Amino acid sequence: MKRRALPLLVLAALALAGVPALSQTRPIRLIVPYAAGGPIDITARALAERVKDSLGTVIIENRAGAGGNIGADAVAKAAPDGLTIGIAATATHAVNPWLYSRMPYRADADFAPITQMLRVPNVLVINAETAQRLNIHTLQDLIAYARANPGRLNYGSGGNGSAGHLAGELFKSQAGIFAVHIPYNGGNPAQLALLSGQVDFNFDNLATASANIRAGKLKALAVTTLKRAPALPQVPAVAETLPGFAVDTWWGLVAPAGTPKEVLARLNQAFVAALQAPETQTRFAALMAEPVPTTPEEFGAFMKAELAKYEKVVKASGAKVD
Repeated sequence: MKRRALPLLVLAALALAGVPALSQTRPIRLIVPYAAGGPIDITARALAERVKDSLGTVIIENRAGAGGNIGADAVAKAAPDGLTIGIAATATHAVNPWLYSRMPYRADADFAPITQMLRVPNVLVINAETAQRLNIHTLQDLIAYARANPGRLNYGSGGNGSAGHLAGELFKSQAGIFAVHIPYNGGNPAQLALLSGQVDFNFDNLATASANIRAGKLKALAVTTLKRAPALPQVPAVAETLPGFAVDTWWGLVAPAGTPKEVLARLNQAFVAALQAPETQTRFAALMAEPVPTTPEEFGAFMKAELAKYEKVVKASGAKVD
């Protein structure tokens, strides 16, 4: 039998079995709900390249806007045939449903999970000169100073409802402290304010903060993952002081609700293999991103837990987008 006849026989067998097969000729569209060039876009493109042998061509489509809601909505409303998949992220599937007054999709019902992709630690950093002046060298020192001096410390973020803001509010709540939140128009202005001493500490993305940590301009007190980050093994996790504290930046792959389980299983198998490839892990390590391949069920349970967690955090912060 000729080799080229095999794919046709496989497709025919799947059709007879009632299993919808991913097209061998039509490309898969992977919607990234953020602009090109960022970490989520870069990692999506890297994985799309690695799965082309098993899934065929995967085309990246950037649909940015409304904090990721526009792209996520495009995935939710696509045909559930496995030919349109997308990125689910902390913002689109855990924060935005509580931050925005009106949502175009239901984060808990309009998507079928495929696999978690990556998580990137955030890190609690303090201005190095401030740390020296106030004798704050550990997370315990920061908490003790804040408790003894209510309102004397402040922290910056990239804006109300941003990851840095919500991490700060969760930290204040669990530590039993009060620090003034100063929102900036984006992560870069917030980091510049920290470096210049206008604010005392920030919760920043590790990839963004790492250069200034190495240069000694910022002091890393703790990472926000549940366990220590491989990129900063000497820096403790906040959870070592405040048990259960975890505020990761994460993203993964989802399909529209109703996508057949057999199709989801095939997508999961291909993308999990790509995430586990040593070359992929080395490439993502440069972005301070840790691959987290999961089953669809595990990713679904994780997103459900994150949605419930951020309901409390967003409501406590008072942040709202109309």
